[in-house]
Amino acid sequence: MLNIHKLSVGFGGEYLFEEISFRLNAGDRVGLIGKNGAGKSTLLKLLSKDMAPDTGVIASEKDLQLGFLRQDIDFVQGRTVLEEAQQAFEEIKSLELQLDEVNHQLATRTDYESDAYSAIIEDLSDLTHRYELIGGYNYQGETEKILQGLGFKRADFDKKTETFSGGWRMRIELAKLLLQTNDVLLLDEPTNHLDIESIIWLEQFLNQYSGAVVIVSHDKMFLDNVTNRSIEISLGRIYDYNKPYSQYLVLRSELKELQLNAQKNQEKQIQQTERLIEKFRAKASKATMAQSLIKKLDKIDRIEVDEDDNSVMKLRFPISVTPGKVVLEIDGVSKSYGDNQVLSEIDLLIERDSKTAFVGQNGQGKSTLAKIIVAELEASNGLVKLGHNVQIGYFAQNQAEYLDGSKTVLDTMIDAANETNRAKVRDILGSFLFRGEEVDKFVRVLSGGERNRLALAKLLLQPLNVLVMDEPTNHLDIKSKNVLKQALQSFEGTLLLVSHDRDFLQGLTNKVYEFKDQKINEYLGDIDFYLEQRKVQDFRAIEKKQQVKTEKKVQSNQKPALDYQQQKAHKSLQNKRSNLETKISDLEKSIASKDKSLEDDYEKTAADPAFFDRYQKDKKALQQAMKDWEKVSLDLELF
Repeated sequence: MLNIHKLSVGFGGEYLFEEISFRLNAGDRVGLIGKNGAGKSTLLKLLSKDMAPDTGVIASEKDLQLGFLRQDIDFVQGRTVLEEAQQAFEEIKSLELQLDEVNHQLATRTDYESDAYSAIIEDLSDLTHRYELIGGYNYQGETEKILQGLGFKRADFDKKTETFSGGWRMRIELAKLLLQTNDVLLLDEPTNHLDIESIIWLEQFLNQYSGAVVIVSHDKMFLDNVTNRSIEISLGRIYDYNKPYSQYLVLRSELKELQLNAQKNQEKQIQQTERLIEKFRAKASKATMAQSLIKKLDKIDRIEVDEDDNSVMKLRFPISVTPGKVVLEIDGVSKSYGDNQVLSEIDLLIERDSKTAFVGQNGQGKSTLAKIIVAELEASNGLVKLGHNVQIGYFAQNQAEYLDGSKTVLDTMIDAANETNRAKVRDILGSFLFRGEEVDKFVRVLSGGERNRLALAKLLLQPLNVLVMDEPTNHLDIKSKNVLKQALQSFEGTLLLVSHDRDFLQGLTNKVYEFKDQKINEYLGDIDFYLEQRKVQDFRAIEKKQQVKTEKKVQSNQKPALDYQQQKAHKSLQNKRSNLETKISDLEKSIASKDKSLEDDYEKTAADPAFFDRYQKDKKALQQAMKDWEKVSLDLELF
């Protein structure tokens, strides 16, 4: 499908990656991994032709359709959710406009015998055939099904897209992508704004998808559940293995150990050969042998051990002053957005040095309450009272809205600094892996992970003893996640954490609040205690719990998986049968209408000389459509 040959891209005189090559085949579900700034999003932009490489070639099959889910999206104002999602069907929408125009001409023209009128009839026939062929009669139902799978309710379909948060707008963009007939999907952090239920739905969709998928994600569980191949970008090279993420890590570790052993053995042989050369050089009679050994040594291919990029940020949150025993008191807080009630009569007490997790599905009010606590939002009613000497540091979920894209990394930090710590800005940036010329980058060109690192660095410039963090692991690579977790474990202040990442939360909090149906439920223990109380193993199991019996039944009746060509043939037959069902339904309605005309006024209806010709034509067409439907149905059963 896609052949990538000796691809190179450089920035500021240094290569991001150099002469990398790989092939993407139908059925490949690739996890593209690597540290923040390694070039993952850049590679997706190259594959989508959003940017051009410095050197190398990307060759693709003719008429290859490629869809790209970008991190940054921009919608046209004024469209509803349903209208925006249906932008995926460009050709269908264009045909609908053309059909409207043709039908308008037929309704208004009277030159029935002219060649021009006949040409319009032919156009109508051609357009209708094409419209039916590409699914014009089915696309509305498909759109609603995909939107509901991604968490939208029917009541949301007619709401304007601008009334939704960035995370929900990302879901609309994802819906558009999944509705298109793409051969390749490029997904850049698709799970960042999805709740658990929607992540499960996306996993199921991708596992049934017959084309190729390339996914940039730092969600280990998602990668393990979806991918069958891992490509890691590290220090300008790629490591490509046909294994999902966790298996890839084990395999690469084993291969590196083999490389090290082979390198040690080779080094011993080289040293022995060098000693012999030195020994033989001293004797004239052995000079020829010494030259022979030198030539042999020159021909040896030196074994190289794959390098690892082990650079990680250094992070420690110092506490400013000791606050009072109660750092936060919430009394009867409610919040609504128009008619949408999110929180209702919430009471909450946060004590000094506690470590608290907010969990639950998206849209249940976790981020809303966090914003109310840090005074980013006003409650509809109720009181929020901060304790004595409380100084809050806030990490927002969507850093793009809190960082100025027109500033450089260095200017962002200098503007946030004060007299006492301005001299330390470059040192702090260095510890967050912004070194040398990287501090002069504009914020707008930073990757999602780099923006998160910059936001964390900014936190260190302000005095704080309470940390409120909303999904801080979004966009962070796995090594950076571990560093952040260690820093929060060592933090001596009060922590309030919004997250859906179980691995990250384990061992980090001692109290959990679950947000559900406008209320919060308290669990006096860590995340494992909460899951134990819910009698599940992880967040996903909470969503899956009601589906277990159904899934087991489906699995017991499962047939062997189809290959790519079989899946294409199967889908083609399904579309054909669907179109035939639509045709049969239309013909049956037409015949029923003619029967009623005959019944209501036989003489007038029969007086039309062409009536019975049309009537017989419909009956013959119905008979043929029924035969075709039976044949297609039998062919489908063979799968």
